[in-house]
Amino acid sequence: MNARRTWLFVPGADVIVLELEDFTPPELRPKAYELSEAALASWRKAGALAAVRVNPLETCGHQDLAGVIGARPDLIMMSKVATPQQIIALEKATGGTVDLVPNVESALGLKNTFEIGKACRRIVAMLVASEDMVADLGTERSRGGEELAYVRARFLLECRAAGVEAIDCPYTFSDVKGAIADARYARRLGYRMKSLVDPSHAKGINKVLTPDFAKAKKIVAAFEKARKQGKDRALVDGLLVEVPIYAAAKRLLESAARSSPPPQKKPR
Repeated sequence: MNARRTWLFVPGADVIVLELEDFTPPELRPKAYELSEAALASWRKAGALAAVRVNPLETCGHQDLAGVIGARPDLIMMSKVATPQQIIALEKATGGTVDLVPNVESALGLKNTFEIGKACRRIVAMLVASEDMVADLGTERSRGGEELAYVRARFLLECRAAGVEAIDCPYTFSDVKGAIADARYARRLGYRMKSLVDPSHAKGINKVLTPDFAKAKKIVAAFEKARKQGKDRALVDGLLVEVPIYAAAKRLLESAARSSPPPQKKPR
């Protein structure tokens, strides 16, 4: 999961989502169910996690689940999650065998993010929406995203406290430059994952959200050298590196080492 930077609601990223909510008109959902097995299989073959986003169970979510569960999705996302009870019901409906990603799209959902994240053991990440959230707040979407600044910061904090990954909202304008700037802002907040709706944004966002391992190595080496010299900090490119920064850099490198495949033995 830690390496899944981009979550795309149409085909091209680390996680590809079969979208059964807003992107699929109700009359086309039966066709989407029919296509799900072949679609998810092709996405897995391409190296992506294959996910499905279903509607809330209070509407047509049970129908969505019945239509796609045979395709064995790696993840099931559910839209408009506002209470822990909704995700508990989803876990029960899926038999508790599939990883879940609740989508928070309202003020009530944001307020309950921590409780939702702790509601069941199958939650691996949570996603915060943009358009529905903006509508619920009674404001308008802008390229700068100022209207969602508090939402994004609080959502990340609540997810971290609950011990689940936070997926940032999509940039819903077409320009790649703006998408990259938005991803940089998300990374400064602390996000490691971001949703998107335009395949052309995937490459730039992946680059932004790829950890800087070279910098982490530099920080670790400099701090450990400083410690051997009896100093309590090190200076790296103008940054005063103390224990918390050193520890974070070391965790990043350790995580990368754990997720890297073992070296292949050369044939004799």
